Amino acid sequence: MSSRRERLLGRAADVGYAAGWRAVRMLPDAAARGLFDRAGNWAAAREGTGVRRLRANLRVVTGGTLTEGELDELTGAAMRSYARYWQEAFRLPTLGADRIVAGTTVPGIEHLEAARAAGRGVILALPHSGNWDAAGVWFIHWLGGPFMTVAERLKPESLYRRFLDYRESLGMRVVPLTGGPRPSTEVLRDWLADGGSACLLVDRNLGAGGVPVTFFGRRATMPGGAAMLAAETGAALHPVVCRFTERGWELTVHPEVPLSGVGDPRAAVPTAMQAVADAFSQSIAERPEDWHMLGRIWPDVPADEPRSARRDPA
Repeated sequence: MSSRRERLLGRAADVGYAAGWRAVRMLPDAAARGLFDRAGNWAAAREGTGVRRLRANLRVVTGGTLTEGELDELTGAAMRSYARYWQEAFRLPTLGADRIVAGTTVPGIEHLEAARAAGRGVILALPHSGNWDAAGVWFIHWLGGPFMTVAERLKPESLYRRFLDYRESLGMRVVPLTGGPRPSTEVLRDWLADGGSACLLVDRNLGAGGVPVTFFGRRATMPGGAAMLAAETGAALHPVVCRFTERGWELTVHPEVPLSGVGDPRAAVPTAMQAVADAFSQSIAERPEDWHMLGRIWPDVPADEPRSARRDPA
């Protein structure tokens, strides 16, 4: 019964996403934005576990300097930003590459140009900030061809395939994090060794391992694959943080993270990932509402209590 219920719920989720994709594309821009703003406000007010985790994460990012009311306001802004990501995700093929490229500013693009001039591949290490799918559309335009990325395998398989087809329709080459015919790291290594480029989300470690880093002053772990691949293939590793602007998107490119090519490449990974964490901290702190992290990052930072439990009984 449980297995059948899971299948039915999975199919309902897939049908729901498909209907959302079709319906939202038909709306005018202003109507779609207003609808998703209200959805973000509703989700923030509902205070589910993900929202309360986001609130706790934002407290860390802001150094505990905000009042409870200010933190509530920031969490609401972050949920509206996250809703904007989904609104744009549903509408991205309709927006078109020309509009996305024209609406994107890229401070630090000279760092990528230096790697290109040297004939090297590029690995963009990103956090879950702004709209990373729109960043991918811009990156394809800049490269003049596809890049490779990794996707977490969703359930049901039909929903995973829908997201896979969507991203590949934008020009991305996607390999599954798990369950593929070959390990994703092997596929990426071959791609990068042939001069290809990649985008990898690395601010949350989904596996059992990970590289210890200090992130906003607290111990966390990040996946080390991006740094390892750069060390093994000679690709340039650049932290990039995506943010929203009023009319478009901004991609802040940080300088290349140096990696030693001598000896065991694993020896360079911890230092490199700490440099990535430092770059993320700098850019996320400038606009924390665009960091859509509803998962647990720091082992010692649980989700906040609901608002009712935080009230002063006096």
